[in-house]
Amino acid sequence: MSGKLATRLREGTKKSHSLAENADFIQCFLKGVVERTSYRQLLGNFHFVYSALEDQLTQHQNHPLLSQLYFPALYRQQSLATDLSYYWGPQWQTSITPSSATQHYIDRIHEVAIADPILLVAHSYTRYLGDLSGGQLLKKLAQRGMNLPQGQGTAFYEFEDIQNPKTFKVTYRQSLDNLLLDESTITHIVDEANLAFKLNMELFKEVEGNLIQAIGQMIFSHLTRSRRNGQSQWSTDLGETTALQPQD
Repeated sequence: MSGKLATRLREGTKKSHSLAENADFIQCFLKGVVERTSYRQLLGNFHFVYSALEDQLTQHQNHPLLSQLYFPALYRQQSLATDLSYYWGPQWQTSITPSSATQHYIDRIHEVAIADPILLVAHSYTRYLGDLSGGQLLKKLAQRGMNLPQGQGTAFYEFEDIQNPKTFKVTYRQSLDNLLLDESTITHIVDEANLAFKLNMELFKEVEGNLIQAIGQMIFSHLTRSRRNGQSQWSTDLGETTALQPQD
């Protein structure tokens, strides 16, 4: 049995993907408004999320299906640690704690890892393909928006062990399609991917307060009003998009 999972995920998450693109925090980011406090808070929350996800993916690396999607080259824990050291200092681990939305996200990852590990595919898909696709553009936006020194504060977007992201994404999608899954399992994975999008959007909503405080409510409203009811400025040709990172 095979249901072309990569296509099913892409088609089945289009609405959630569009909502994520149009999140106010993301719209500000894409327009070059990147505020340091909210950004480093988001990276701290990401560190907890990726740590939970990658710990579970590693624990399940010998799972009959998840083993086919075991790609440590994608892991973001270390790159996030590098960035957090830059933004928070060498004692960054004592400076960050998971927010409410972050804890909700982590709890869900642990829940599915115990109850139905194959659903970890949804969380892996939702984060990593986007990280690969939009990384270089978002890296430039972060550098420009926060006036970062070259090579500092953007490790999250750098995949040192992946020479060709486009080729790697083809391999990743092929691995998804090669999974032998029944229709019920595919449906559950797509449903879980939609939930993952929602969990990511909750992270963005939490950090909006710091952004508004920094730039002012009027500017924030002006930046987000024009896109709130329409298509994201992020090209739909990119296809799958998630959270901070678009996918193509």
